Amino acid sequence: MSTVTEPKATKKGSWLKRLGWAGFLFFLVKGLVWLAVFAGVGTLWAC
Repeated sequence: MSTVTEPKATKKGSWLKRLGWAGFLFFLVKGLVWLAVFAGVGTLWAC
């Protein structure tokens, strides 16, 4: 029996994981900014 080692798969997996966290944080911040923009427009519109 031979053992299968996949260093490329682990490197790719860690890269995808980092990209996933970066994407998640990017869209989280983007969504919060849009909520702040809409809240600001709503307060201006109410006046």
